[in-house]
Amino acid sequence: MMQLFNPNTAVHASPSSITEFGKKILAEDSDNPGSLGIAIGEAIERAVSTGAKYSLGSVLNHVLIHQTIIGQEAKTQLESIDVYLDIVIGCVSGGSNFAGLAYPFVKDKIDGTKDLRIIASESGAAPKMTEGKVAYDFADSGQKTPLLKMHTIGSSFIPPPVHAGCLRYHGLAPTLSMLLNHNLVEATAISQIDSFKASQRFIQAEGIIPTPESGYAVAQVITEARKVPKGEEKTILFNLSGHGYLDLVGYQEFLEGRLTDDNASIESIERSMIAAGVISGD
Repeated sequence: MMQLFNPNTAVHASPSSITEFGKKILAEDSDNPGSLGIAIGEAIERAVSTGAKYSLGSVLNHVLIHQTIIGQEAKTQLESIDVYLDIVIGCVSGGSNFAGLAYPFVKDKIDGTKDLRIIASESGAAPKMTEGKVAYDFADSGQKTPLLKMHTIGSSFIPPPVHAGCLRYHGLAPTLSMLLNHNLVEATAISQIDSFKASQRFIQAEGIIPTPESGYAVAQVITEARKVPKGEEKTILFNLSGHGYLDLVGYQEFLEGRLTDDNASIESIERSMIAAGVISGD
């Protein structure tokens, strides 16, 4: 797609051989599947070495606040039909997609004006909310960013290569970490196969193919909808963060039974957190 706009464009998979950090990663493991943390580290190095400007997104608090136009518009639309929510759900990597929808409703919960549940759905391949610890850690695997106090499974963590690439991230935005600590937000981890099963049900019901990342939110929506007692009504709002037409290969693997869950092992998480100094190795 990029080369259609500019035939001279070069696209490099991360970890790449065009940065020193990428070369280091590949020297240690030539089959390294990469991660969002590694890609950020390479991008920062490239920006610094070429004089380009780089703005870190997703995990930083200002990015989350910028995204809240989504939730503000959702509130306005709901008010126009005189409806409020029982549950807000979004998939989570660094947190901007989730916060963009949920934060305006979090304010209602903090103010005590509304009683609702707010659920953050992460991938079992990078379970920083459900398995991580709150600690000061780097936002990138190259350890170039300022330290952030956040839920993390260690900046050196290499997630299994699940199709939801954007959810393969080790950390969580500091503000979202705080909301999680204060039980204003709930966290849940979803397996890859469950997310694809949920996406297939959504496709058949709605005619829309979700991006694999959104499938983790869809799976939680279905779980919560099934809990509603017969005769009761619940209003659930979730963020369909994108379409899945660029990852039809993932859906093909799912339909052919070649997809695996690839949840992160506790052992790999512990090794990463020890390496990052998040937990003691004693």
